[in-house]
Amino acid sequence: MERTLTILKPDCVRKQLIGAVIDKIERAGFRVVAMKKTRLTKETAGEFYAVHRERPFYGELVEFMSSGPCVPMILEKANAVADFRTVIGATDPAQADEGTIRKLYADSKGENIIHGSDSVENAAIEASFFFAAEEVVRSN
Repeated sequence: MERTLTILKPDCVRKQLIGAVIDKIERAGFRVVAMKKTRLTKETAGEFYAVHRERPFYGELVEFMSSGPCVPMILEKANAVADFRTVIGATDPAQADEGTIRKLYADSKGENIIHGSDSVENAAIEASFFFAAEEVVRSN
């Protein structure tokens, strides 16, 4: 089994799409092994997205991610990282494949509903940002 981290972003929460998105994730064969609703401060959002600090969109990303509650989750499945990136679709919903989460629900490249880890290594780092080991319920 492999794990990945996802975050249902503030636009997802604001649009009341949490249940619809989780349903799509579970129907794609993922198990939720940790989940919480939280609100990032500008400081914590900046820390989480520090890898993008030099990119032109960094400030806008930090503002957006601290604009309201979000729902981070750890998901488990064989080939979780790659499969999840397929399920969520391209960052720009206009370029996302039909039926993907971003094609269905996202409004723009900046407000794209959902985050997905880009590697197994980053998934572990990102998961530990939001969850202590005892908060992860192992699947059987």
